[in-house]
Amino acid sequence: MNRNDNPWAQASRYLSLGLILPVGTFAGYFIGYLLDRLFHTRFLAVIFLVLGTVAGFVALIRELDIQSKNDGS
Repeated sequence: MNRNDNPWAQASRYLSLGLILPVGTFAGYFIGYLLDRLFHTRFLAVIFLVLGTVAGFVALIRELDIQSKNDGS
């Protein structure tokens, strides 16, 4: 049985792809929120929200690139 034929492996791969972006966004916002509370500011949550979203997109694109190379060979 090929690794790609296993339905559990496929489900875990697609689940990880679906969670990369929201987890990155949430982590960025959470870090910014904590820093806002620590430094008594109001803008760090927005900055880190954007950074988390960008990091999520970068991770998603890298993962898709890796998987497309593995499927092509």
